[in-house]
Amino acid sequence: MEPKRPTKKQHELLSFIDGFIKGNGYGPSYREIMRALDYKSVSTVATHVDGLIARGWLRKRDKSARSLEVASLQSRLALPVPTPTAIPDHLAWLEAQVARSSDAAERASLQAALAILESRATSTDETPVYTDEKIR
Repeated sequence: MEPKRPTKKQHELLSFIDGFIKGNGYGPSYREIMRALDYKSVSTVATHVDGLIARGWLRKRDKSARSLEVASLQSRLALPVPTPTAIPDHLAWLEAQVARSSDAAERASLQAALAILESRATSTDETPVYTDEKIR
């Protein structure tokens, strides 16, 4: 499931934090965020930061000051590995999609996805599958 998109204010905050970290090598304080974005109180910053953390767009490394970091795209898009009991359902669905497909390119892509899922069904590897994983 893709994380919920940030609101306009949260996006503005996320962009500021990302730029600040890239420029300084560490995260901004809540007070610096408040001043830069012209918020009236630190609690407004905290509300937006907490919202971004809840949505998976920001992380706090620890409870210390300046520990904010922007979550990487890969970590936000990580999908859980299907449980062994769910894999047969996914396989059946993909097989049906391959059978229905009339487009050669789509069919090849679906068959590649099917091969990946079949290999996962026999694997004990717990590595997450990413939505941007290249399908060959």
